[in-house]
Amino acid sequence: MSQNFFSKSKYTFIAMGVLSIIIISYLYHLNHKAKSLPIYNPIDINPKLVDESLLNKSKNHTIGDFKLIDQDGNTVTPKDFENKIYVADFFFARCESICPIMTDNMAILQNIFIDEPKLKFISHSVTPIMDSVPVLKTYAEIHGAISGKWHITTGDKKEIYNLARKNYFAVLDEGDGGAQDFIHTEQFILIDTQKRIRGFYDGTDSKEIELLTADIQTLLNEH
Repeated sequence: MSQNFFSKSKYTFIAMGVLSIIIISYLYHLNHKAKSLPIYNPIDINPKLVDESLLNKSKNHTIGDFKLIDQDGNTVTPKDFENKIYVADFFFARCESICPIMTDNMAILQNIFIDEPKLKFISHSVTPIMDSVPVLKTYAEIHGAISGKWHITTGDKKEIYNLARKNYFAVLDEGDGGAQDFIHTEQFILIDTQKRIRGFYDGTDSKEIELLTADIQTLLNEH
């Protein structure tokens, strides 16, 4: 065969190699894009879950400020979640219906990601007057909550209910956080490092927990 043939073949292989790299890169980009999680704003959520004042908000929704107390008596604020991904839920210690299942599933998630410093958890008591710090401490010990990793919190009822309704969009019913107000929800909410909502999951459903586990990993890979 002539030297010219080998020269042409060499450039053909180089061209094919470059083309293969481009195709692989493109497919990787498509795959990564397909796995990217949505960013939820009020306009993307069931209107029944959204306060009237927020119904038409289509961008830049983030979880607002809060100041709560956890099972160790420590003050918990958004600063504790800076540059962290976290999962939030709402419960009460005396609950005998959905809460035990949710708490067990949160414990499972904590154990799966026990060595992942970028991930945290927060549970908000919906009966904060009854769920004092000692009550939450006992609850945390029973369920294996790791201090600093999983904050089980109490605080001002109106603040907690405002978080549930106007920040996390976790409950259907309306209310003012007063003495007779009560919320009960199975929702787990996934929040990213920029305080944006990235997913809603049924905390009592094992399949949903599997999905949440995968979505947490997707977010961790993005960060």
